[in-house]
Amino acid sequence: METIDPDQWLKTYGAKIEQAKQQAEQAVGQLGGVGGSASSPDGLITVTVNATGVLTDLQIKPEARGMDPSEIASAVLAASTKAQREASGRVVQIMGEFVGESPALDFVKAQMPNGYAGDGTDEEEPKSELERKDLRPDDEYFTNPPDVMA
Repeated sequence: METIDPDQWLKTYGAKIEQAKQQAEQAVGQLGGVGGSASSPDGLITVTVNATGVLTDLQIKPEARGMDPSEIASAVLAASTKAQREASGRVVQIMGEFVGESPALDFVKAQMPNGYAGDGTDEEEPKSELERKDLRPDDEYFTNPPDVMA
């Protein structure tokens, strides 16, 4: 049985804790600057979010005044989703550098907005509400309703 020098063990343990503290501070510093930004296809609406996906800025150009309010809302939501995906990807990349593929990284991925893991394995972006809207006339819609239980 090998004898462990308590002083050496404490010194090694202290160094490991100091290294972990420095890495945590570095991760916090890098994450503090993370965010995402995206614009609508026509460039009239731009959304910015922070690392957690919270909206931090919304810019709507004056040319959007003539747009239908539902189109504006849909464009804001679609741009928000794109910006959140961008921010999520950066968060996962930064955390992956610090914790590697691990349960800790899996936890981080699970916290990303809109169920997006941020690691490139997710499906394409969901369609906006406007793109998903069923524009058929009411008679056709009720005669042949969409399958919502798929």
